[in-house]
Amino acid sequence: MIITNAQFEITAVKPEQYPALGYPEVAFVGRSNVGKSSILNTLTNRRNLARVGAKPGMTKTINFFNIDEKLLFVDLPGYGYASVSKDKKSSWEGIVERYLFTRAELKLIIMLVDIRHVPTDNDKIMYQWILSRGMPYLIIASKADKISRGQIHKHIQIIRSELGIAPEVKVIPFSAEKRQGKEDVLNYIESILYILQ
Repeated sequence: MIITNAQFEITAVKPEQYPALGYPEVAFVGRSNVGKSSILNTLTNRRNLARVGAKPGMTKTINFFNIDEKLLFVDLPGYGYASVSKDKKSSWEGIVERYLFTRAELKLIIMLVDIRHVPTDNDKIMYQWILSRGMPYLIIASKADKISRGQIHKHIQIIRSELGIAPEVKVIPFSAEKRQGKEDVLNYIESILYILQ
């Protein structure tokens, strides 16, 4: 899959604000500061398509990006930032859960987990949400350049064990800085969309 034109489409909170283009959508979800914006920028060959937040937990909206007028990448707000109040956490849950469980155009969920750390309770809750949705998904282990190459397999196995990921489910180590994993992710997206056509 080669992306030639990626553009910001719209920001939304409520379903009535979602774009009505009818394109298949790929949603990216993960903990605050897990590197979603950097990965989106790497996948789309755009340096500033998705803005990297100055403070974790600041993004409270869903951002839609138009990929070659045939697909939308959907950046869901990050979760799990310690200083976020209960009210804000509840608001986040409403925004994300509503999108995940009602959006007909959603075809693939990509969950990001920081490869350096054991998945958090919030990661485990998110993973259970994904499983309950019953649709294709992919796990990206972000920030792979922050550990040695020899440790990557060990950390992937920890993520698999903690989340209870089935052996057939892909977990792709990714480094936005080194562009590691980019082709694997794009090829997986392309394969899922082809199957679903």
